[in-house]
Amino acid sequence: MSGVWVFKNGVVRLVENPGAESLDGSRQGSSMRRKVLVHSPSNEVITSYAVLERKLYSLGWERYYDDPDLLQFHKRSTVHLISLPKDFNKLRSMHMYDIVVKNRNMFEVRDM
Repeated sequence: MSGVWVFKNGVVRLVENPGAESLDGSRQGSSMRRKVLVHSPSNEVITSYAVLERKLYSLGWERYYDDPDLLQFHKRSTVHLISLPKDFNKLRSMHMYDIVVKNRNMFEVRDM
């Protein structure tokens, strides 16, 4: 469970998507931005798993086929494992940041 705990009027509640909801409980949909994963050297926005897979292969990552519900990549020279949801539309910023951290200076997450 992730999010922000908000205390208001003597009640504590968990706000799971703090960017979509202000502290007073009102929606702020217009201020919420979508995140995109960008391949830094080419400045290319990753729009599909096919594009991402090509970029990861070129960096030495190999695909694992153990779990049918996930796309998994492993790099032989490290202990790192990247696990992504099978559906690209379910790729979230936490998955993007996982890719960024494990591939320094090659990817970045930007607001769209």
